[in-house]
Amino acid sequence: MKRNKIAVAGIALFATGAMVLAGCSAGENPDQGGGSEFQADPDAIILTNGTEPEHPLIPTNTNEVGGGKILDEIFAGLVYYDGDGAPVNDMAEEITTEDPQNITVKLKKGHTFTNGEEVTADNFVKAWNYGAQAENAHLSSYFFEDIEGFINDPGDAANPDDDIFGAQGDMSGLKIVDDHTFTITLNKPASDFALRLGYSAYYPLPDVAFEDMEAFGENPIGNGPYMLAEEGAWQHDVQIDLVRNDDYKGERKPANGGLTIKFYATQDAAYADLQGDQVDVIDEIPPVSLPTFQDDLGDRAVNQPSAVFQSFTIGQFLPHFSGEEGVLRRQAISMAIDREQITEKIFFGTRTPASDFTSPVIAGWSDSIPGAEVLEYNPDKAKELWAEADKISPWEGEFQIAYNSDGGHQEWVDAVTNSITNTFEIEASGAPYPTLAVMREQINARTITTAARSGWQADYPGMYNFLGPLYATNAGSNDGDYSNAEFDDLLESGISNPDAEAQIEEFTQAQEILLNDLPAIPLWYQNATGGYSQNVQNVTVGWNSVPIFHQITKAAE
Repeated sequence: MKRNKIAVAGIALFATGAMVLAGCSAGENPDQGGGSEFQADPDAIILTNGTEPEHPLIPTNTNEVGGGKILDEIFAGLVYYDGDGAPVNDMAEEITTEDPQNITVKLKKGHTFTNGEEVTADNFVKAWNYGAQAENAHLSSYFFEDIEGFINDPGDAANPDDDIFGAQGDMSGLKIVDDHTFTITLNKPASDFALRLGYSAYYPLPDVAFEDMEAFGENPIGNGPYMLAEEGAWQHDVQIDLVRNDDYKGERKPANGGLTIKFYATQDAAYADLQGDQVDVIDEIPPVSLPTFQDDLGDRAVNQPSAVFQSFTIGQFLPHFSGEEGVLRRQAISMAIDREQITEKIFFGTRTPASDFTSPVIAGWSDSIPGAEVLEYNPDKAKELWAEADKISPWEGEFQIAYNSDGGHQEWVDAVTNSITNTFEIEASGAPYPTLAVMREQINARTITTAARSGWQADYPGMYNFLGPLYATNAGSNDGDYSNAEFDDLLESGISNPDAEAQIEEFTQAQEILLNDLPAIPLWYQNATGGYSQNVQNVTVGWNSVPIFHQITKAAE
């Protein structure tokens, strides 16, 4: 078969023919820890950290890391991404791209959900249609926008109730050919669409899910390498227990008996458990331990680049932050932040100051985009811009940045707000929320009255993924309700372009607009930091900073 042209952690290009994706995860079965006396127990449960999911575990309505980490273990999509970000066939036998708008998917036979139902084309098509429905208002419906039959029509600005975003029925671009074959017709060329298909929004659902979707989300039935241990395995705000799915026939066959994902109230508690070998692997290090964790853990410490971008978002709907005044204030605030000092003094080399809106591990990243000087510390220029904004409307009130206390964000939020206070002589502070789920609830409902920490852990290894879902008009993760027609046009033109270099050029031009408007304030690129206990081996952290759980082995007790 002819392999489609896909660059690892880069831009997908379409070529006529079949895309047969294969390969091994980076670092497959490394010899780590434990020494020659290590005896692995194939039924041992791996203990790891996580956060309480924001919603029931429905693939198309989950767009945060806590829920996504679980979904990626209990579901299997058409493809998955290996440790380097390369796509590997999972449920797909082959994905044929006739041209940038027409794709044929052929499934492997004999794969089942954990209730015994066979995974067929219908399970994918029904799940995608459900997630795309406007009436369901799922957070990841944006990922179906390029499929024929999805409607993105803002209508008349004077009549917002007439706006249409989503499918009004089944999408005409999805056609079932037979039990194991379906076709995808796009409404415009999207040169990286096949690369996206490993993201959780594209997972299949069994028939039982459509009987009561919310109830299903509390006890989901998947087709991946793990499954929920039993009814009630998800103890809200405590942990979720997953066990190996012995019926899974894909390439991610677990070398362990399951996962217990503990929802720690603080990163400090998770790290303390790691030091005491009470948890096996964690993928975050608390700020207070960043200066010492590599010395503490030795070769069991993880510190490597990843596709994670950190920012904070100031909603266009907040007072003083719309129109020209809002642009001036965002630029001023950005230039009041000393990113170099914060990444050095608080994060100790585990962050790199941002120079764009993507990530250095993604093809197309740049540290020299025109307009990037707005990300440099310049308090004098910041004061000038703030004074210009005051001429439009004098500042009133306190500036706050919301953050989740269970995520280790207080230190940098305090540093940023202190700098804002000192630069503009206004009141600025952090606004803590107990959990990410509580904060996200207000963000999604647009009831939040402050700025809020934000960021992006890539869904798939492509530049568009850092731009479209966050800043395109009506995009599902556009927390600040940003809209710029010129930016949207450049995005659409770029994603339709099969030439990789030309595509990157258009996405770079789109970022020039973002650097002026600052729908989010870029802060830094986050390394994958974490560590593992003396009880486990074969620990590899992937391109997106998530441990590759199915490879981990644990010593017999």
